[in-house]
Amino acid sequence: MLQGITLSIMASTLFGAMYYYTSLLHPLSSEAIFGWRMLLTVPFMTLLLGVGGEWHQVRAFFKRIATERTLWVLLPLSSALLNLQLWLFMWAPAHGHALDVSMGYFMLPLTLIAMGRLAFGERLSMFQAFAAALACVGVVHELWRVGHVSWPALLVCLGFPLYFYLRRRYKTDHLAGLWVDMSLSLPVAIWFLAAPGWAMWHELQYHPELPLRIVGLGLISVSALMCYMAASKRVPLGLFGLLGYVEPVLLVLVALALGEQIAADQWPSYIPIWMAVGVLVIEGLIKGLQRPAGLNAA
Repeated sequence: MLQGITLSIMASTLFGAMYYYTSLLHPLSSEAIFGWRMLLTVPFMTLLLGVGGEWHQVRAFFKRIATERTLWVLLPLSSALLNLQLWLFMWAPAHGHALDVSMGYFMLPLTLIAMGRLAFGERLSMFQAFAAALACVGVVHELWRVGHVSWPALLVCLGFPLYFYLRRRYKTDHLAGLWVDMSLSLPVAIWFLAAPGWAMWHELQYHPELPLRIVGLGLISVSALMCYMAASKRVPLGLFGLLGYVEPVLLVLVALALGEQIAADQWPSYIPIWMAVGVLVIEGLIKGLQRPAGLNAA
């Protein structure tokens, strides 16, 4: 559990860094950034699977694909759900929707909690239930303030729970399953890079720092995704959802750094959510202090 919590926080920090990192890749379009991210993430992930001795997972998964016809439908759907989120993450900061996406990530833990409770019968601790209630106050206020949910926010808060449900339901929630999901996106990534023709390659020629920054994007991406997926296996879905509040807090800070602003009437939405994060931190500190005592007693 402690390892899963640590991995989740590491993933959130890396995703927050990548959200800002996209602003350093100008003048590449968001589609080109997504294309490069996929083309670099899959080879890096393949290398890490080999170095970590995890390639047997991929071989075993391909044996499942050969015998389980359900996976022939599931895998394209699972890949589409994941890669749509990854594209949106690249697209939003460049098109003035960074706060919309961050609101989607604020709503995401609540939908993950609901999914964990309804689909897997998971229960929350007292601290986690209080944090969920605080977050719900903030989300409900924002919905009342705006009067609707933007499509980027809706795509995030509904798309990810369905993706994680499919991975757990069909036992593809391992690195091999993630590798397959990412690999299936390569044709789309290549098309995104080929569509502009030679124009993009001219941009690389006139901005010699871009190739190195693109490689950095791949390293950050694969590290964040592997931490995120590893965390999703080690903690209950409800707690995993609540830990997800660390990421949107960081995304809001990035959005502010990129020039977007929080309106005065938005603060009642964000303050309860940040309080929810604080409650989870307090619970983590309490459990961290209790853990050594338990080990010594044993």
